[in-house]
Amino acid sequence: MNTLLQQIKDGRIWDFQGGIHPPENKRQSSKVSIASVEIPSKIVLPLKQHIGTSGKVLVNIGDRVLKGEPLTKSAVFQCCPVHASTSGEIIAIEVRPIAHPSGLSDTCIEICPDLDDKWVSKNSITEYLDVSAENLIDHVHSMGISGMGGAGFPAASKLQTGLECTEILIINGAECEPYMTANDRLMQEHADEIIQGIEIVQHIIKPQLTVLAVEDNKSNAITALKKAIGNKQDIFVQVIPTKYPSGSEKQLINLITGKEVPTKGIPATIGVLMQNVGTVLAIKRAIIDGEPMIQRVVTITGTTLREPCNRWVLLGTPVCFLLEKHGYQPDKQLERLIIGGPMMGFTVPHSDLPVTKVTNCVLVPSRREITPYLGEIACIRCRICAEVCPISLLPQQLQWYARYNDFDKCEEYNLFDCIECGACAYACPSKIPLVQYYRQAKAEIRHHNAKKVAAVRAKQRFEAKKQRMEIEQQQHEAQHKKAAANRHKTMETLSDDEVIAAMLARMKAKFKQNKAANDVKLMVIDVITPAIQAEVAAKDQTEADNS
Repeated sequence: MNTLLQQIKDGRIWDFQGGIHPPENKRQSSKVSIASVEIPSKIVLPLKQHIGTSGKVLVNIGDRVLKGEPLTKSAVFQCCPVHASTSGEIIAIEVRPIAHPSGLSDTCIEICPDLDDKWVSKNSITEYLDVSAENLIDHVHSMGISGMGGAGFPAASKLQTGLECTEILIINGAECEPYMTANDRLMQEHADEIIQGIEIVQHIIKPQLTVLAVEDNKSNAITALKKAIGNKQDIFVQVIPTKYPSGSEKQLINLITGKEVPTKGIPATIGVLMQNVGTVLAIKRAIIDGEPMIQRVVTITGTTLREPCNRWVLLGTPVCFLLEKHGYQPDKQLERLIIGGPMMGFTVPHSDLPVTKVTNCVLVPSRREITPYLGEIACIRCRICAEVCPISLLPQQLQWYARYNDFDKCEEYNLFDCIECGACAYACPSKIPLVQYYRQAKAEIRHHNAKKVAAVRAKQRFEAKKQRMEIEQQQHEAQHKKAAANRHKTMETLSDDEVIAAMLARMKAKFKQNKAANDVKLMVIDVITPAIQAEVAAKDQTEADNS
């Protein structure tokens, strides 16, 4: 019987449960080449543009920065540093709205571009084969690279978890979300750089097999990648059937390997590491070219645009700038702006929001293109949601528990395994916004768990303080006993007159100490008494004198 690696090499494809086939709507933006970068009138960079923590700010208002200069830093891999997208002056560091499903705000750094676009000195590693994996991962971290497939997991952290335990490296080029074509055009136009990035990742984690997975609706990208691979025997393209959400991490691993990532586990636990094609391109440019992550390809699409296409966009570019460039004509009946695709994206209230490391699509559909939400009706128990769920969850039960805040049941039914792909909501005939219920429940559970953790830590601090005070009290009492014993021992050797003299000396010292404190009190009284007397004299003498 062939081993798993040999089966994969032979082209075997497995399948995952559920999934749907929504209209692709990709031809709007895939017909033309990626447009070049244009510098907007302002750059707004949130400190946190990924899953993880934000770094320490390195700049101040009024500082002049160069393109690629780090604006934040952090020593932990869970934080991706932020770099200046272009040269200019720092004019603000303040909390502003960002593109977030819950409409949250974050601290942002605003740069006024000087249009010189002058680079800081680049730190490249052209001979990366002579550099250790740890040093290359540190370099990837310092360049601020996060996953560009949507989730935004820090690339350095992911590479670190894959060291010495990765058998299969999967490069995700599926891009199953409707409307999105950024990765498709990237694979067509930058296939050589993508293969270079894959070779760098191979050098770092040393997998036994590398698979570049692409959906079968991207024939031009498949041709370009195969041409770039050439005679290399350690990378091969695996064509997978078009099905949503085949581009999701767990589902793609299932398609390629037949393995399932365990609940609350990560792919590294089954010997798999996955990176997006955009991420490996960013790794190549960070290592070979010395360029930090300051730009990405964004799909700008929708029937309200005159010129839908893909464009290289500087991070921090306001979305309104992109819409103006592509002839945005809002639908008068229903103006909508969606960050991301129609399945996993979210609507934002206005377009004055910055592009971040995880912004892969800006969708501005018309009323006819995507039917507006008209409200939900009662569930008819049809079980279609369970049939299309790619994780084999029970969406109907989860929605019921989430709706009535039964969070223990939500966790019992593996709510956090939900990838929020939206397949259940898409297929629901009652138009119930299932994913919104799940997101709300997840947020509530995280908040509740955070409060529990904070309470446990507070209790631990209280008990530690109590223990510390008891120890100090014991030490204090021991010192007093020791001093008393020493005095008693000393007095045994003294005469009665000497003992009395010693006692009088201690009493005088204590009296002087108390007298010094009393003198301070008397001085304060002397200062404030005249003021009180003057205030009383100014009052009506018929009032009671309570001074």
